[in-house]
Amino acid sequence: MNRFFREIVAADFDALWAIEPRAYQFAWSQQILRDCLNARYPAWLMHDAEGTVMGYAFLSVGAGEAHLLNLAVAPEFQNRGVGRALLAYVLQKGEQMGLERMFLEVRPSNHAAINLYDEAGFNEIGRRPGYYPAPNGTREEAIVMAREYLGP
Repeated sequence: MNRFFREIVAADFDALWAIEPRAYQFAWSQQILRDCLNARYPAWLMHDAEGTVMGYAFLSVGAGEAHLLNLAVAPEFQNRGVGRALLAYVLQKGEQMGLERMFLEVRPSNHAAINLYDEAGFNEIGRRPGYYPAPNGTREEAIVMAREYLGP
């Protein structure tokens, strides 16, 4: 499967929104997605040779650090190495930006994502109680993970 990457632009909203609510039970809202596009956060999408968007990622960057805000893969492309390739690309872009570390939050119930982040060198550094919405109006904690960039 050919994979290509490019920066996300505002015109990508419809393609991203076609993925977001299908990728997550508790997806970002359209407004959050628009706000991230309007704020021009560093963001990339991965597409195939036909231009079909397979996944995307958004970062917030400041003071030598980044926060991985969202990494989403279309359900039809999950379990095919797309998330791994996209995360590797984002980490490479972070290295090019001269980042010292990258943070993220992940649900303890999302075992596939935890394994992906572990394999990419992220380590658990803490927990955030009640961070994520969960079924029946409850809340799920977040695992906070970080990855250091060790430099050359």
